[in-house]
Amino acid sequence: MSYKTILVHLDSSPRCEARTVLAAQWARIHGAHLVGLVPSGLQDGVIPASDLAGRNVDFIAESAEFLRRRAEAVARAFYRNIGGAQAIAHEVRLVDSTAIDAVVQHGRTSDLVVLGQHDGRHDPGATSADLAQRALMELGRPILMVPFAGNFEGATRHAVVAWNGSREAGVALRAALPALKQAAKVTLINWCRPRGEGNGQELLVREMLQYLQRHGIEASAEGDVTEIEMGDAFLSRIGELGADLLVMGGYGHSRFRELVLGGATRQILARMTVPVLIAH
Repeated sequence: MSYKTILVHLDSSPRCEARTVLAAQWARIHGAHLVGLVPSGLQDGVIPASDLAGRNVDFIAESAEFLRRRAEAVARAFYRNIGGAQAIAHEVRLVDSTAIDAVVQHGRTSDLVVLGQHDGRHDPGATSADLAQRALMELGRPILMVPFAGNFEGATRHAVVAWNGSREAGVALRAALPALKQAAKVTLINWCRPRGEGNGQELLVREMLQYLQRHGIEASAEGDVTEIEMGDAFLSRIGELGADLLVMGGYGHSRFRELVLGGATRQILARMTVPVLIAH
């Protein structure tokens, strides 16, 4: 498996540049073709009222023109942000569609999809949060989530894999193999609940380390008991290790239960401090 097509979702948010730069670095490292996807938003029916208020115009036509101009500006910024020195194959796809429909449809023609973490300061309607959750459930491809704060290098120094023996963890680990092969260090981490509380999965840590070794990945493993929330435990340990990539499975419970009760997936997506490669 390899990442030969990487798709990055583009929009007019302040963090789009950092997301684009990281996606371009990953494309260069993996020899991938980079697709910049620009949903115009025409089907969303969303337009800032201040841009059209008080103007005597055909609202529908003017809205469509505004969204088209905004999408074209985002596309131009994509070309500026990747720069000619990147030396990567790339293209822009400007589509008149909702963001989620565009990401799911075009993402399925890619090996990896790069999205941005929800930032309530610039997205009070939670559009990016809905995008991440729905894409994870519907896309069928691994997603690289980029935090809304900080700058990140494409080369991974230390990757942490959240390993609990579950189907989701196995899917995410396999989807991350190309990234783990590029990492200087890989650590599998399992947190257990006290008094034997857990998910009942057989971890098979030794076997998983051998599996990774056969793929040319030398990894180590550690485990511990924690009484705090799993998401907080992982984020704390990532900080202690100085890791710069987290690999994890998403939504170990049913989607309804996860959305209602929360869980490690939602905690990490809300509080992430490093890029997260996640798959379901």
